[in-house]
Amino acid sequence: MSTGSGTGGKPVLVVLAAGMAKRFGGGCKPLAPLGLHGEAVIDLNAGDALRGGFGPVVLVLGPQTGPAIEYHVRRIWPERVEVGFALQPVALGTAHAVLCARSLVGDRPFAVINADDVYGTPAFETLAGHLAGGTGHALVGYPLADTVVTDDPVTRGTCEVDAGGSLVRMAERKLVSRQPDGTFRSADGREPADLDPATPVSMNLWGLLPSVWPVLEEAVLGTHPEVAPDGTLGSPPASTTEVLLPEVIGNLADSGRAEVRVLPGSGRCVGVTHYDDLPATRAELALMVAEGQRRETPWEGLP
Repeated sequence: MSTGSGTGGKPVLVVLAAGMAKRFGGGCKPLAPLGLHGEAVIDLNAGDALRGGFGPVVLVLGPQTGPAIEYHVRRIWPERVEVGFALQPVALGTAHAVLCARSLVGDRPFAVINADDVYGTPAFETLAGHLAGGTGHALVGYPLADTVVTDDPVTRGTCEVDAGGSLVRMAERKLVSRQPDGTFRSADGREPADLDPATPVSMNLWGLLPSVWPVLEEAVLGTHPEVAPDGTLGSPPASTTEVLLPEVIGNLADSGRAEVRVLPGSGRCVGVTHYDDLPATRAELALMVAEGQRRETPWEGLP
């Protein structure tokens, strides 16, 4: 990592930015211009996370789009932001992508986020506060209605939560779309087809303690023995089977091996799945700024 102004014991933000964004129509989705002044998705999330109590930022990059993202960050981000770059040489899933950041994160608690969703400072504040307590892993769950910007179908991980606020299980629901009356329906053939707008869903905003490293190592190396504990490859993988972080953590909670708290997300979580989502998402973020829910620029008011 580069040396910034010092981040003390603050948790690390890991941004998964190695994907090829096939549903986006190609291009580099982490650099999609969403802010009022054309700021990229990763700019908005970095600023929100730093204001919310996070310190270093680790970007997990792929060989195709990684050079463009690294160039953007070095040119645009303030020097006081401590940032490191990890390479995921082959796309073996999000659990492997996190493992690739292991050497940069070390033994500090950390958050994991997508590079195509904007979560907001309040969510990062909630997660940083939880990680500071060291009481376990966590997931920020947003009400379904607060994660959908357009009427186009999306995929959402619905969360079953027990009375104590812990994750029981997750179910991936596909082809979820908003109906004219404001309700939601999934056309994936599973039941229930109708989904409550208040259903907590995962937008892949995870808070993880260092105890997760052996879990990720076991899951990834069990499928890809060519992978080292730090995510590097000793030889080309025999397959490109993806090991997904939500499945690994979901299985961890379902088996009772560890507790995963579901923290309520406040505000809206908006992002881009398809290229046509850009205008609506930009408008939503502009409205948040106008209503005082967001800063106008990512780096405004940083600690």
